[in-house]
Amino acid sequence: MTIAKKLIYATAVAAIAVLPFGAAMAAKDSVNIGMRLEPPGLDPRSNPAAAIGQIALYNIYETLTRINEDSTVSPMLAKSWTISDDGLVYTFDLVQGVKFHDGTAFTSADVKDTFMANAADDSKIKRKKRFVNMAKIETPNDHTVQITLKKARPTFLNYMGEATAVIVGKESAATNATKPVGTGPFKFIRWVKGDSVLMEKDASYRGASSVKLSKLKFRFINDESAQVAAMLAGDLDMMPFATAGPSLSPLASSSDFVITTGTSEGETILSTNNKHPALSKLKVRQAIAHAIDRKELIEGARHGAGTPIGSHFAPHNPDYLDLTGTYPLDRAKSKALLAEAGYGDGLALSLKLPPTDYARDGGQILAQQLNKAGFKITIENVEWAVWLKQVYKQKNYDLSIVMHVEPMDIGIYARPGYYFQYENAEFNDMIAKADGARDPAMRSKYLKMAQRKLANDAVNGFLFQGAKTTAKRKGLMGIWTNSPMFVNDMAAVSWK
Repeated sequence: MTIAKKLIYATAVAAIAVLPFGAAMAAKDSVNIGMRLEPPGLDPRSNPAAAIGQIALYNIYETLTRINEDSTVSPMLAKSWTISDDGLVYTFDLVQGVKFHDGTAFTSADVKDTFMANAADDSKIKRKKRFVNMAKIETPNDHTVQITLKKARPTFLNYMGEATAVIVGKESAATNATKPVGTGPFKFIRWVKGDSVLMEKDASYRGASSVKLSKLKFRFINDESAQVAAMLAGDLDMMPFATAGPSLSPLASSSDFVITTGTSEGETILSTNNKHPALSKLKVRQAIAHAIDRKELIEGARHGAGTPIGSHFAPHNPDYLDLTGTYPLDRAKSKALLAEAGYGDGLALSLKLPPTDYARDGGQILAQQLNKAGFKITIENVEWAVWLKQVYKQKNYDLSIVMHVEPMDIGIYARPGYYFQYENAEFNDMIAKADGARDPAMRSKYLKMAQRKLANDAVNGFLFQGAKTTAKRKGLMGIWTNSPMFVNDMAAVSWK
């Protein structure tokens, strides 16, 4: 724990020491949730930040299908569906009588309008390719939608349950970033910038009787020690994506709290600009790969809560390959490769880090590892909005560290203009074949080929799969242990 963090923690604890324990605890029909990052907006269709889905998905907005904690797919706004024999036509039977929070009726037209907007030329959605693949969207009546795909996608039902597939009304679509309107169990009340987002149970929600919570508040507290202090004070009830380690000790040692550890879809990588003059050379990227000590990173940045990865794929997926041995730790080899690439005197690179513990703490460790192998790393800490602008959008960076949290997102390496700037026709073909394979064995074959290709090309520095550590108040039931998506689904949460 840094000196600054110790001071924050000590000050917060001292401030609450005079209060009876639990004096500020939330009522048993509300939950206060700690968030490390404040999202840039609340419309998952307009911005790639994962924090948006953590707040809004399944709470404010709904999708045609729903992805459950065990990664299975179940109905949501679509109560049932049929799939044509060729896998191209999906016919959804929609739930009837659903209303948006502004009182307008949900119909098949909203599905069509939403998906057509997602596929439009001016769309900024990060999963745009999925909607461009829709050749035709038909609405024979208000409660039926028929979607015809250009190419078969066996995981299409999963796609329809992710944040980018939320259904919005045309009346509110333009202002959803600041005043989100959906069909979910909770309606947006207010957003106090720099502090919190408040939502309340929608009394007109179709399943309102099963929703036990009346209020949700997502509070933005970027320092984990301060979050822990807020938990002890009763001002927070849960930390859904905490970092395992000493900062959680006050909660772990108390019988008033429960800490769980599960799996996540978060691949933590050393993002690499593959069009950088030096980083475009395979030998330089191989030199980076040989310099990485994953065990040291996991211990130092995640306190042991992580699994080493050698490609962009989650270890709990049945198609996962352990490719961590592709470029084993060998700093002498790193130096030799750098010299062969023309950098015998070292290579200066910038490491641009967003404001998360795994990135900032991991960046310090990784910089030392790379420097021992002949690199000259300069660290640049930036705020999240700056990272999104400079790294993700403008591709103005050498190296960065970030956790990619979308489920099964190996296909991002085939996305034109993506911020890694990796362009490889062979890899793109593997992904296209995997996406279109209706035979699970063939899909597995191509996914494994794609994993090997990324590992061999050392496209990024593949570091570790983050575990999902959750700290919650005792008696809070229904919180996911595992995280197939970065979502806080609160519809079934209740107090015991």
